[in-house]
Amino acid sequence: MNNYKKYDEEFKKSIVNLHQNGKTQSQLSKEYGVSMSALHKWIKLYSQVRIDDDTILTAKQIKDLQKRNARL
Repeated sequence: MNNYKKYDEEFKKSIVNLHQNGKTQSQLSKEYGVSMSALHKWIKLYSQVRIDDDTILTAKQIKDLQKRNARL
């Protein structure tokens, strides 16, 4: 049986936003009941990266673009 909770993408992004605004992973884990490993993964995926003055992407968006380019 699968004991993992399923979180939607908006929830994950909101947690990452809280982290980027100063909450620690420990605080977020305790407050929202999310494992530290899940938080680490979400932060890695959804933290924003500025690639030039007008474009900001998440690591997930970059990974999706790489997959799309590989298919093309």
